[in-house]
Amino acid sequence: MVSGGADSVALLRLLASGDLGDPAALRVLHVNHGLRGEESDRDASFVAATCDELGVECRVVACDIAGHAFGAGLNLEDAGRRIRYALAESELDATCASVSEGRERGRIAVAHTFDDRLETFLARLLTGAGGGGLRSIPPVRGRIVRPLIEARRADVVGYLRSLGQEWREDATNEDTAMQRAWIRHDLLPLIEGRYPTFGEAVSRALDLLTDDDLLLTEMAEAFAHDFSRLEDGSLVFDRALMATLSPAMARRTVRAALVAAFPEALRLEFEHADAVSRGIALDGFARDLPFGLRAETEYGRLRVSRRAAEESCVSPGLLQLPGFLDLGAAGSIEAIEAEPVSVHAGGDQETIDAETVGWPLVVDSVRDGDRIRPFGAKGTKKVGDLLTDAKVPRRTRGVTPVVRDGERVVWVAGVRLADDVRVTPETQRAARLVWHRPSTDTGAPDAMDDEPREGR
Repeated sequence: MVSGGADSVALLRLLASGDLGDPAALRVLHVNHGLRGEESDRDASFVAATCDELGVECRVVACDIAGHAFGAGLNLEDAGRRIRYALAESELDATCASVSEGRERGRIAVAHTFDDRLETFLARLLTGAGGGGLRSIPPVRGRIVRPLIEARRADVVGYLRSLGQEWREDATNEDTAMQRAWIRHDLLPLIEGRYPTFGEAVSRALDLLTDDDLLLTEMAEAFAHDFSRLEDGSLVFDRALMATLSPAMARRTVRAALVAAFPEALRLEFEHADAVSRGIALDGFARDLPFGLRAETEYGRLRVSRRAAEESCVSPGLLQLPGFLDLGAAGSIEAIEAEPVSVHAGGDQETIDAETVGWPLVVDSVRDGDRIRPFGAKGTKKVGDLLTDAKVPRRTRGVTPVVRDGERVVWVAGVRLADDVRVTPETQRAARLVWHRPSTDTGAPDAMDDEPREGR
């Protein structure tokens, strides 16, 4: 993953040189966030040109990060991070498949340095993180590897200068109104000016924290296996067994069990796991959690389940072609290469002209003010009115996926396709969008419940 900054360009040069592996196995992904106008485009052009000089295959993907952040209720940094890694996972899967290798054989190399690890440690320390959070950035997590995690940024810059290699600077990284930039430019130099060995001391502390956290995590996962179970799609804790744990281990056990049962719970905050672990001892405890989850005690158990459909929503994400996207309580959606046949399928799948949209597409819930030009119509219509006409119950509208190309609504899943993406006789490349409804009945309308479909 190459942004064009010094760290990622240095990693690219090292990988392309063969010093860290076989350069023939190397591919580059650059995500253009589009947040800085022409500067973002220049970053993309620089990365593409650098890869061309090095003989490395490069893919540049442009994304509407701001639109995704707005729709998902995220800040720009969080939205950008999620999209980058989602795209990288998808790109790596496609690359592994193209060379007939299993997906476990692929790796996503990112260019975090030890300075990033120090900055993250300080940021989390300032916000009161626990041991797991203070571990900061790990060298390896799943398929993500960080070959430069022990290198200081000054050494990285020195390496590039020795090669005469240019890089791009993002001016927003100099804005000390942002916490990360303030830590980088003000706080960390101040600390290291007074304590020159601060980096080495933190490195030792992080190693100790990592060892301790891994041990506690293993114990928590074992307790989660023995003290909880899945039952009819819900996670059920045995209150008597959980009462034998210390508060700290109970909290870790709750989190481990939640993440195993509901993958989206990986992003639950400390306060949520803490509230549930404390609530296990309370009769009549009930609490709504993020991501459409609800915890409540009942007799000798505490049950965590997905809330009713009317309280749930689509877990937003990006859909590649080809690609598959988990929508949480709304099921899943996939995009498949298809023959450009001019047939209007309707229902939970539609075929679109793949060249009339910019991939990846954004998938989320209905937003206020959404409009669409329905298939066969001359003018636009409010998506809310479209759902009313299609007799989609209000309680299920939150789990009706909306597929977007930037701000443009492409498809209201199960309801109506936009006319401007339909397949025509001139279509050269087509994609079939398929919505897989959640396995449990949400009360969303079947295709038979929708209004009649026009032929194409």
